[in-house]
Amino acid sequence: MQKLLLATNNKGKVAEIKALLAGTGLTLLTPADLGLALEVAEDGLTYAENATKKATAFSQASGYTALGDDSGLEVDALNGQPGLHSHRFSPMPGATDADRRVYLLEKLQGAQRPWTAHFHATVAVVLPSGKTHLTSGQCDGEIIPEERGSNGFGYDPIFFIPGIGHTMAELEMDEKNTLSHRALAVQNAIPILKELFGF
Repeated sequence: MQKLLLATNNKGKVAEIKALLAGTGLTLLTPADLGLALEVAEDGLTYAENATKKATAFSQASGYTALGDDSGLEVDALNGQPGLHSHRFSPMPGATDADRRVYLLEKLQGAQRPWTAHFHATVAVVLPSGKTHLTSGQCDGEIIPEERGSNGFGYDPIFFIPGIGHTMAELEMDEKNTLSHRALAVQNAIPILKELFGF
């Protein structure tokens, strides 16, 4: 049985990636399935470094090939912030996703709209040998001042995609998995997984 470990403790990411890889026949493991309680410091200088760090740590701890990702929101009016620091953007200790959205909107006050932005994701597939494969994806949109939708997580409720007229949080999983940054990065990794696992 072909097993791939998802190198994340984020339930939202696990759900998205499991949906994307559902047709591959791979058995997708989570850290919880293996009793792994790793916290990997995301202190790399690029998305690729962070994704690789996570996948490498989980692969070495488990002996399985692991898929890790790192993603961020880059807002043009904030010179690309929060970027790599999207999850740690709010200065508030213990900040929630909602706190981070509020802080982002506060930072944008006074900036001219539209607040164009994009989500970027890099996926790393790391083998137990340490061999690493990288793919990426991007989704363009804009930040809006009011939250819309209850699906998704992170900045999804304020990330509006003009081409479809909805925020990321208003999309059902199957629609999100055709256009999100993480979906595109994972889809770009499927040929690599096919080569590795032979499905």
